[in-house]
Amino acid sequence: MPEVLDPTAVDQALAERSLAWERHDDQLVKVVTRQGFAGALAYVDAVGALAEAADHHPDIDIRWNTVTLRLSTHSAGGLTAKDLDLATEIDRLQDV
Repeated sequence: MPEVLDPTAVDQALAERSLAWERHDDQLVKVVTRQGFAGALAYVDAVGALAEAADHHPDIDIRWNTVTLRLSTHSAGGLTAKDLDLATEIDRLQDV
């Protein structure tokens, strides 16, 4: 099982990797806005492909053109390197 990271380590990794995520307790949260509902769905589809490849899946909420992603390693009970790694991959989808 992956090691749970302490909040300071998570905050440091977010800063070092220049990730566009916020730590909310034991979750990483990212909110993005896309062009309409179709744009939001296209973004979610791209995130889904990354999540499947990593075998690590965010909680996803879609509200018309706004997508909220939440990452946490539920099986470990907190944030792990898996969350930071997937957050890094998702941040590369800026053009989707």
